[in-house]
Amino acid sequence: MTTAIEVVPEYTESSGGGQARGMIWSVHMTMARVSFEAQYPDPRLPARLGRLVTPHGTLETPAFTVVGTQATVKGLLPAQVTQLGAQAVLCNTYHLYLRPGPDIVAAHGGLHGFMQWPGPMFTDSGGYQVFSLGSGMEQGIGKLVGTFPDEDVSRGRRPAGAGSHGKLSRVDDDGVTFRSHVDGSTQRLTPERSIEIQEKLGADVILAFDEPTSPLDDEEYTRQAMGRTHRWAERCLSARRRPDQALYGVVQGGAYQVLREESAAFIAGLPFDGFAIGGSLGRSKQDMAKVLDWSAPSLPADRPRHMLGIGEPEDFFACVERGIDTFDCVAPTRLARHGVLYTATGRITITQARFREDRGPIDAGCACSTCRDFTRAYLRHLFVADELLGYVLATIHNLHAILNLMARIRAAIAAGTLQALKADVLGRLGAAAPEGVAHA
Repeated sequence: MTTAIEVVPEYTESSGGGQARGMIWSVHMTMARVSFEAQYPDPRLPARLGRLVTPHGTLETPAFTVVGTQATVKGLLPAQVTQLGAQAVLCNTYHLYLRPGPDIVAAHGGLHGFMQWPGPMFTDSGGYQVFSLGSGMEQGIGKLVGTFPDEDVSRGRRPAGAGSHGKLSRVDDDGVTFRSHVDGSTQRLTPERSIEIQEKLGADVILAFDEPTSPLDDEEYTRQAMGRTHRWAERCLSARRRPDQALYGVVQGGAYQVLREESAAFIAGLPFDGFAIGGSLGRSKQDMAKVLDWSAPSLPADRPRHMLGIGEPEDFFACVERGIDTFDCVAPTRLARHGVLYTATGRITITQARFREDRGPIDAGCACSTCRDFTRAYLRHLFVADELLGYVLATIHNLHAILNLMARIRAAIAAGTLQALKADVLGRLGAAAPEGVAHA
C-alpha cells in the first residue's frame, strides 16, 4: 500500500471576472486492485469527496451502501437497485455463512456472480451478530429500535425484546460460540474464520471481526470488549490472503471518550486499508456526534472511513461534516416494508386511515417511479391487502429518497454549499442536528 498527499491549485471565476485561486487538499491510497482518493473542496473543513476504486467499479463518496443482508435487497432486482442510483451493496457474513454457506457462494464466483450485482460490494464481519444474539438480545438493543435508548424512552417505546430472551451467543477471547437461528445448531466464529468466509464471499471491502457493545454496557465491560476487538483486528490482518480485497479495521469503545480515543489510535496504527466506526454510539444522537468527534480525527486521511448502521438524513450530515465517506443501514428498506415512508417533511405511515382516499403521491417533490405513477391511496390499499407490490413500491421510494439525498450532499460539498443544504433539509424535517461541529 502506498500513500501520497498533494495540494492541487484550483482556479475559479471571481466576482470581478478574474480568476481567484483556491486549494483542494488531495490524499491518495493505493493497494492491490483497490485505491482511494479524497479531495477537500474547503481545506478548513473535514467534509470531503472521494473515489473508492474497486475491481467492480468506482464508488463516489460520500455514499450510502444499500444493505442486502442475504445477498438480496429485499423486493428489488439488482438492475432496479442500480437504476435508483445505488453504487454499492453490503451483505451479511453471519447470515450467508449459515445459509447457503460460503462454499456455494464461492462456486458462483463469489457474491457478485451469485446475486448478479455488478458494482462494488461490502461484507460485514459477523461481529454485529455477536452483539445482537448476546447482550443485545438481553437488553433489546437493535438496528432500529433501541439503538439510542434515551430517544426510545422519550418516544414512549420500550426496546423490543428487552429482558424477554436469554443469550444465544457466548463470547470468549478466541471468538464466539452461538446457536444458529436457522436450525438451532451450535456454530463458532473466530477472526480467522470470519476472514476465511469473507474471502470466499468475495466482496471488494471486508471488515475485521469485532465485538460491538450496547449503550447499556458499563465502561468496564466496554473496555474488555474493546481489547478483544483490538486483538482480533491483529489476527484478521494475519489471516487475510486475498490482495484484491480492502480490509477495514473497526473502532470500538462505546460512548466513553477515553476508550474511543484509545481504540481509534490503536486501529489507526495497524495496516488496514480503511476504517469503520461501529458499536454503541451512545444513548442519543447527541452522543453519536461526540463519538464521531472522539474517533474520526485519529483515522488517517488517506484511507476511507465507514460508519456502521447509520441511515437517517440528520445522521448523514453529522457524519459527512466529520469526514465520513460511506454508510450502511437497514432502515430505508426495513421501514419501507412496514409502510413507513420518507418525505421531505418527515416520515409517514401509509397504512393510516387518513390516506384511504388520498390521490396524491407519497412526496410531491419526489421523482421516483412510485411517486410518479401511484397514489398514497393505492399504496395504502396494497399494504392493507398484504400485497407484495406494496413492499416493492415503498422500497423503491425510500431508497430513492436516501440515494438522492446523498447525491445532493456530494454536489453541495463540491459547490461549498453543504451548510445551506443541511439547513434546508433539516429545516423541512424539523430535525435537530447533533451539535459539536465547528464551522470556519
